[in-house]
Amino acid sequence: MATCMDIILKKFQIDDSNINLYLESVLENAADEFQSIDDVYNAVGPILESSTVSDSSREVMEVCKLIYDRISLMFDRSNGEQQDFMKKLNAPVHIASAENEEIVFETSSIWIGKQEKKSTVDQKKLEKAEAKIKQKQDRKDKIVKNSSTNSLTNMEASASQSINRKDVKTESQGKHKVMDVHIENFDISFGNKVLFEGANLHVACGRRYGLVGRNGMGKTTLLKMLSTRGLSLPKHLTILHVEQEVEGDDTIALQSVLESDTIRENLLKEEKRLHLEMENKSSDPSLSTRLSEIYTELTDIEADKAPAKAAVILTGLGFTPEMQKMTTKEFSGGWRMRLALARALFGKPDLLLLDEPTNMLDIRAIMWLEDYLQEWPSTAIIVSHDRSFLESVCTDILHLTSRQLDAYRGSYEQFMLTKDEKLKNRQKEYEAQKQYRDHIQVFIDRFRYNANRASQVQSKLKLLEKLPKITPVEKLTPPVIRFPSHAVKLAGTVLRLDEVMFHYLPGETIFKNVNISAGLDSRICIVGENGSGKTTMLKILNGSLEPVKGIRHTHQNLRIGYFTQHHVDQLEMGVTSVELLASKFPGRNDEEYRHQLGSYGVAGDLALRPVSSLSGGQKSRVAFALMSMSRPNFLILDEPTNHLDMETIEALGIAINDFAGGVILVSHDERLIRLVCRELWLCGNQSVKSLEGGIETYRRLLEEEFKRIGIK
Repeated sequence: MATCMDIILKKFQIDDSNINLYLESVLENAADEFQSIDDVYNAVGPILESSTVSDSSREVMEVCKLIYDRISLMFDRSNGEQQDFMKKLNAPVHIASAENEEIVFETSSIWIGKQEKKSTVDQKKLEKAEAKIKQKQDRKDKIVKNSSTNSLTNMEASASQSINRKDVKTESQGKHKVMDVHIENFDISFGNKVLFEGANLHVACGRRYGLVGRNGMGKTTLLKMLSTRGLSLPKHLTILHVEQEVEGDDTIALQSVLESDTIRENLLKEEKRLHLEMENKSSDPSLSTRLSEIYTELTDIEADKAPAKAAVILTGLGFTPEMQKMTTKEFSGGWRMRLALARALFGKPDLLLLDEPTNMLDIRAIMWLEDYLQEWPSTAIIVSHDRSFLESVCTDILHLTSRQLDAYRGSYEQFMLTKDEKLKNRQKEYEAQKQYRDHIQVFIDRFRYNANRASQVQSKLKLLEKLPKITPVEKLTPPVIRFPSHAVKLAGTVLRLDEVMFHYLPGETIFKNVNISAGLDSRICIVGENGSGKTTMLKILNGSLEPVKGIRHTHQNLRIGYFTQHHVDQLEMGVTSVELLASKFPGRNDEEYRHQLGSYGVAGDLALRPVSSLSGGQKSRVAFALMSMSRPNFLILDEPTNHLDMETIEALGIAINDFAGGVILVSHDERLIRLVCRELWLCGNQSVKSLEGGIETYRRLLEEEFKRIGIK
């Protein structure tokens, strides 16, 4: 029925080959069923109207009439006989009975004979496309297999970013010496979890950035990718990430810090080598020339002042003159971390990366570090959950939210004032763009197959591609901490120490003549330098340690809940949180255990996951739930803010203030102390004394000490 197609193609120019094949098939296979013009129109009219440039159905109807007239010529409509190529069979054929017989027809028929199938697909292209699909599927299967066989601890972060080739070429030629960091459009994933997507990082030289965000969002991972150059950075930048403690060996602590200045160390080693060669009576004049150059370089970098500078840093971080002469292997892990921090500060890299630097420091060392970093000459990125520290040190804030980095100029307080407004504006912008996108998409879906609007549809598609990608603001649920109230109310003093003396070894007294007391309305914070006995005092108060001399008095109905700073090591890692509570407090139903965990934010599937798979902050919440399961009326908390983000620390402060019982805590988080403290105990010099004036008085005492020993 090619002549019918000629009629259509003569009237309309249809570029779509699929539509042409469809029309040709309909006209060939269903021609004898067309009993009227309306039958022809119903079969081909709609597709012609949607695929041509015709503005009305009149022209389409005319074409349908011509097609029907042409078909009528081929059939004798009066007797139903087919003319020309259409022939009637000599006898009726029963298809079912002839299933296994070979039937020979006098003519071919589309209803009985098999139609020859002609493929319009390029077989080579098809095979190539199938090979690509198989290759992609194999890669996906490999990734899934690796992720299922590897544990979470064996996973590594991966990153990708857009790199400007012009900048790379300029840097390779030695012309690119800027000290700013600009990383555009980068992604970072950890296992199957996407941490950053299309993010940008812009860091200006000489500014100090505080990197903030909820636990588990990727702050530490970002620092690691920067320090290992997993993200592309200018090669001339020196980077130092304080992450691991100094390895213990026979190196003196002061010398370990001096060795971090590699330029000075290399010059000194070369000077020593040249002296040895000259002592061997070498007459090479170039040795004297090179030695003079070394002396000049050492003078330029003030190498003779380096030991004094290193000693000042160590003193500020709490190392006494005697400790500075000790070997690194004699220090514990916490003090080796301080050594690592001292090495970083002394080395003065172009980009300093600090991850929770205050965790291993007491308030005295934190105050010194605040003052030292305020005069830091190069760039620093600091991850910290100590709000007071960030407020004192940082000139800018980088907020990690919704897999993006939002930059804010100014202090942390200024960031808090402008953050909510900026996030609201971003959400409004997202909603407006989404509404605009939806409106365009409706037009595209409506006229996608209309050739009259093809150019408009294409322009709309290009417009959608050019729109900037805006992600919705991730709504984070506020952290929850609620300490249950005990039914029994106790009045007056419930815990008291009278003339208490304590030591682990005879002759090494830690406390003597200690007289302190607390009631159910107490909110007491204990401060003091590391090693002054704060944790030991808490153990004496909760009854874990017995005084060598003196008496510990407690109310008969006093029930103490104790949170240790090493709670993570004390939890059973191979069980779920619900099973952990059930093993410690058997005989209750799962609903009660889950309700208890939910009171501390460990809800839903988190409660059914193994404790080992939880983050540090989530493990702290489990420890809080375990501690309060017995409904204590007195809480003793040792460094409860470790592993907690700022939002959770705020929630902890509110929970402590709302608790209907007594609280004694040890903390170096100045904001938490200001939030809950009603009485401050100073621990040191073998005593525990109440300090009038609270944290402000303690800070003044430390500042006076700094002036007295000659450090800033």
